[in-house]
Amino acid sequence: MKNIEFLRFLNLKGPNIWTYRSALEVWIDIGELEDFPSNTIPGFPDRLTTWLPSLIEHRCSYEERGGFVRRLHEGTWPGHILEHVTLELQNLAGLPGGFGKARETNVRGVYKVVVRARHETVTRAALFAARDLVMAAIEDRSYDLDGTLRKLRRMVDRLCLGPSTACIVDAADERRIPTIRLSEGNLVQLGHGCKSRRIWTAESDQTSAIAEGISRDKDLTKSLLETCGVPVPEGRLVESPEDAWEAAQDIGLPVVVKPCDANHGRGVFIDLNTREEIETAYKVALEEGSGVLVERFIPGLEHRLLIVGGKLAAAARGEPIFIVGDGKSTVQDLLDELNRDPRRGLLEEHLLDPVLLDREPAAALELQRQNLTTESVPAAGRRILLLRNGNVSSDITDLVHPSVAAAASLAARIVGLDIAGVDIVAEDISRPLQDQGGAIVEVNAGPGLLMHLKPSDGKPRPVGEAIIDNLFGPEENGRIPIVGVTGTHGKTTIARLIARIVHLSGKHVGLACGEGLYFGERQIERGNRANWDAAHRVLLNRAVEAAVFENGSAAILAEGLAYDRCLVGVVANIDPNDSLPEFYIENAEQIATKVKRTQVDLVLPDGAAVLNADDPLVADMAQLCDGEVIFFSTDPASELVASHLKEGGRAVFLRDGNLIQADGERQCKVSSVDAIPLTENGAVAYQVENVLAAVGAAWALGISPEVIRAGIELFGTERAEEQGLKFKSQAA
Repeated sequence: MKNIEFLRFLNLKGPNIWTYRSALEVWIDIGELEDFPSNTIPGFPDRLTTWLPSLIEHRCSYEERGGFVRRLHEGTWPGHILEHVTLELQNLAGLPGGFGKARETNVRGVYKVVVRARHETVTRAALFAARDLVMAAIEDRSYDLDGTLRKLRRMVDRLCLGPSTACIVDAADERRIPTIRLSEGNLVQLGHGCKSRRIWTAESDQTSAIAEGISRDKDLTKSLLETCGVPVPEGRLVESPEDAWEAAQDIGLPVVVKPCDANHGRGVFIDLNTREEIETAYKVALEEGSGVLVERFIPGLEHRLLIVGGKLAAAARGEPIFIVGDGKSTVQDLLDELNRDPRRGLLEEHLLDPVLLDREPAAALELQRQNLTTESVPAAGRRILLLRNGNVSSDITDLVHPSVAAAASLAARIVGLDIAGVDIVAEDISRPLQDQGGAIVEVNAGPGLLMHLKPSDGKPRPVGEAIIDNLFGPEENGRIPIVGVTGTHGKTTIARLIARIVHLSGKHVGLACGEGLYFGERQIERGNRANWDAAHRVLLNRAVEAAVFENGSAAILAEGLAYDRCLVGVVANIDPNDSLPEFYIENAEQIATKVKRTQVDLVLPDGAAVLNADDPLVADMAQLCDGEVIFFSTDPASELVASHLKEGGRAVFLRDGNLIQADGERQCKVSSVDAIPLTENGAVAYQVENVLAAVGAAWALGISPEVIRAGIELFGTERAEEQGLKFKSQAA
């Protein structure tokens, strides 16, 4: 049977005609399978659900658990099946996303399949894998599902945000703060333009390089903390194995030996009591860092307190790691069994680290202390200590004594970190440190968050929310005013005119339109820049205070929009002859209801859609707007405008050669067409419409009539003056 053929991929990087989220749209040709719905292929539904039993959770159009499986048995087509299988493969690979659509076109056998795409490369691979799996189920062939999932999971691990960064991005999303990934790593921008902030895993643009440098120097950190009265363990830097032993004798045994600038506990040895142990530990610690510290050993367990903006956000406790003999297995066998725990691994999403003796010399030392080697066979029931402070993963946030939290907060402030992982050793975290000889042993920049998101014991903590709340005040959302302009004709002129008015209002404006890319009055690039890439560049510019974007139908269909929501959305008009057959959009009505409406869908609740009241297809979009609607019209007798004003709405219209702003019964003359060069004394009707649309958008932005008047009366005069000067120069 003929394979499902992929005809075209569209990477919709932002909101689009299907969803507010990024998605991957693929056009497929199912060929002769058009004549074979799923219920006509013997055994197909059962083979597919045997491979993917979790498809039972897909609700589909029945809006109930098992809805999609029901559709399989009743009969559905490969496009719809491909959609659901792709989504499920992504889910199983660790990339959840429930949105999907499959729609037939006007060409027999050709469908558009759209699925949520958190990362385009992963989703594309999932689509290819889904096609192969569906075809294998149709043709009753074998399929290596485990191998496919391993490949997809490796891609997710390599290409997608790590769990620490992802939890912050998710928290931003909950507060409707837009996010932009800036690199293939974990560098993310939160917000747009001048209102944006940046994070890199658990560091922010408030994390200073000086503070980070201090935190890496354990001896300097300890010195600063001690000076400010924070309890720290007595100790000093040492320069040789012999010096380490001398320091240990001065401090008093037992001691801790560790690198002065290493991370993640590498090269740290605790509870050392003999010269041999100390000198051996010195050599290993020196390999992990540029210097070695010897400190007083503090009895108790290690605790990690996450401090965000001076407040305790979460706390976790480490526990000793043991293996238990069975009288048959060697120590190495028991270690291998311990490391088979799916929570253990070297990737960021693994909650627990594996215990690898070549990476954990402290564990090797513990075995040596117990007279064991990797080949030893411990007696049944014998508990063998591997690490005295294992992975810190048990949530104990509610147990932290207020004075301990205050000490950790002070330590973070002394170092200068806005986000800090403060390591405390104490026997009882619910008691003051001074009562038990506890101390702060490290202050870390860029702390891992997974232990707080998925603790091995206790409840998860909303650490992503804590970081977002520290970066943005309660009323802040990281947004700048964005104006999106679409329509069939006049989009570029309207966008440029709006940008000019915004500039005159005192804001540094970015503009991406059909004539180029602009920042303020400066044209950065010439040519058509009404596309996702140019708009994206505007939103990344941290000097931009407002943005104006032109959006054509082809760009919306092929790329999506660069912004998730806008303050103002303008729809100028729709040509009755408009169509895009290359996208299977056949007429003006489809242009309106499937494409241009996207601009209105994105208007924020406190924003406005500026719509042409004289164009029925545009005017009908008013019902789609979450915010206010401002109509514009060249017809002073427009019944729609009159009704809208009677209900307390706003409108901009032409009357007796004057441009009028009306808010309910209140009216204000903005200018006359005779004073607006662009309209040529009102003779160019379409330019009058363009000016009305721009005036409505500027009014929606809260710009005063005086500034709007200056903008529309000056617009175009500079170009005329430039042309006049050029003509005079050529004549001379």
